[in-house]
Amino acid sequence: MGGAQWLERGDLWKSRARCLQLRLRDRFRVVAVDKHRLRPAAAAALLADDGYFSSTVQRWLRRFRDFRRDSLPSSPSSFYRKRVSEELNAEGDSIVLRMVQAVAVPVLGNMCHVFMHGLNRVQVYGVEKLHDALLHRPKNKSLLTVSNHVASVDDPFVIASLLPPSVLLDAQNLRWTLCATDRCFSNPVTSAFFRSVKVLPVSRGEGIYQKGMDMAVSKLNSGGWVHIFPEGSRSRDGGRTIGSAKRGVGRLVLDADSIPMVVPFVHTGMQDIMPIGANFPRIGKTVIVLIGDPIHFDDLLNMEGLEHVSRGKLYDAVASRIGHRLQGLKMLVDKLALEQSMQLCTHSMQNSQRVAGILQQVDWESFGIEADAFAEHYPSTQTPHIQPEEHLAGPKDTAGTDRYFRMGFSYEGGGFMSRMRGYMDPSELMGFAARGLFTNVYRPKERLEDTRVLGALKAWKRYMEANVLRSWNTC
Repeated sequence: MGGAQWLERGDLWKSRARCLQLRLRDRFRVVAVDKHRLRPAAAAALLADDGYFSSTVQRWLRRFRDFRRDSLPSSPSSFYRKRVSEELNAEGDSIVLRMVQAVAVPVLGNMCHVFMHGLNRVQVYGVEKLHDALLHRPKNKSLLTVSNHVASVDDPFVIASLLPPSVLLDAQNLRWTLCATDRCFSNPVTSAFFRSVKVLPVSRGEGIYQKGMDMAVSKLNSGGWVHIFPEGSRSRDGGRTIGSAKRGVGRLVLDADSIPMVVPFVHTGMQDIMPIGANFPRIGKTVIVLIGDPIHFDDLLNMEGLEHVSRGKLYDAVASRIGHRLQGLKMLVDKLALEQSMQLCTHSMQNSQRVAGILQQVDWESFGIEADAFAEHYPSTQTPHIQPEEHLAGPKDTAGTDRYFRMGFSYEGGGFMSRMRGYMDPSELMGFAARGLFTNVYRPKERLEDTRVLGALKAWKRYMEANVLRSWNTC
């Protein structure tokens, strides 16, 4: 009797163990195998049971879908026209942010305008094209400006130099621009600052359908002004070349509710104000800006069979046209910069020749120098000979005015002036020339001891009073 009970109890535990084994097997079989065979609705319900596992899988699935959509241009469905709702524009423009922008944007813009025009020199060609597009474009017509990217301060320095101070006071109608999150939005302080000066964040590598690009499209839909660098990053060769335009600028043009007015401009010289690796901008430099005519895309939008052309190819066509226009403007602005540098060199040489002519009239005997020796080597009718061109093409001298000053006194044959250049500063030599000219031509010999104690500036002042001002009074 007891043996029978013991057997029954053993069978009971054995059945329970078998049942547990089957339940564990079914459980792990469903998770590992059967899940992939379920329908999407059943799979979603199953994933919802396990919170951590479902969230991880869903996150990886989203990343995979985004990767396929943004990184496979050959796929017809990878590019599409993404509509941007007005709620996105309202979300980024709160009342507090607008109040801060109304103060920060004019202050920063006018500071950059003063820096560019006060401490540097800016030459703008075709500025009326930008002003006309900004101030006189049709109502609700958006504006998209494109330019090359040379230095980290191209925006706002170049933008501020193109606009008058009165326009810079209107923060609402000034430009929106884009900046990488890893550069301008790396911490809360910089994020707050750049948002207050109308900068939109974009993330590198997240494609053209990210939120930052959507916000830029929304600004264009509301009739605003957006500025973008089609290259996507700064030039790595100091602005000597322009990189190819990226596909993102094509999306801004085509995905807006109406085609914006696209105005290109190219500048050179910002690489001297803010070189690569510099922490602070420099002063005393020259920047040349050339603004081109607006770019039109009517032929692309009205061509036959447009509905059969993929969206990616349209983006590429728009970006290519913008890139080619910037390349053409780059060649013109480089030509302007070269011509101006040559004119500056010629003007400096002419000034040096005038100084050399003045030195011919100096009374060198008053300085203890024999005039016959000077006249023997350098008669007054001798034409100065500038140094050969190969000397001008050597390493750049840091004292540019000193170099041009010395060039004017380089005569053939060597002699006294060559020796004097090696021991006398150019400004001191000019002082000697002024005192000698004043003594030899316009001062009596008995007052020689007074002129020897004159400084360079006083000597030039007395020379002007005795020569130029007196001739004006007699007229």
